[in-house]
Amino acid sequence: MEWLWNLLAALGAGALGAMGMGGGGILVIYLTLALSMPQLNAQGVNLLFFLPCAVISLLINGKRKLVDWKTAGKLALGGLPAALLGIWITGKIQTKWLGWLFAAFLIVVGLSELFSKSKEEEPQKQNK
Repeated sequence: MEWLWNLLAALGAGALGAMGMGGGGILVIYLTLALSMPQLNAQGVNLLFFLPCAVISLLINGKRKLVDWKTAGKLALGGLPAALLGIWITGKIQTKWLGWLFAAFLIVVGLSELFSKSKEEEPQKQNK
C-alpha cells in the first residue's frame, strides 16, 4: 500500500510542478512527514525529481511559445549564484532548523496567496 501513497505523492507533485506551483513543497512534506526522511535527503530527492518534470514542462511550454527566453536567461544567471549560496547556507544550518525555516516559508507563501488579489480580481482602471 505504501507504493500507492508514493505514486500519488509523485503524481501530485509532478502535476503541481508542471503548472509552476511548486510541487516540490508537497513532495518534501510527504517525504519528511510520511516517510520520515531527513530534511536534507528530502530536498535532494526533490531536486532530482524536479529535473525531468522541468524538462518536460519547458519543452511543452516552449513549443507553445509561452516561455520568454530572454527573461528566463536573465533569471537563470541570477539563480545560479543564489543556488550556490543556498547550498552553502544549508550546510551550515542544523536539519531541525532547516525544517522549521521551510515550514515558515510555506506558511508565509500560503498566507500571501490566500490574502492577495490576483490581477483578474483587481478592478480595471479606465484610461481617460
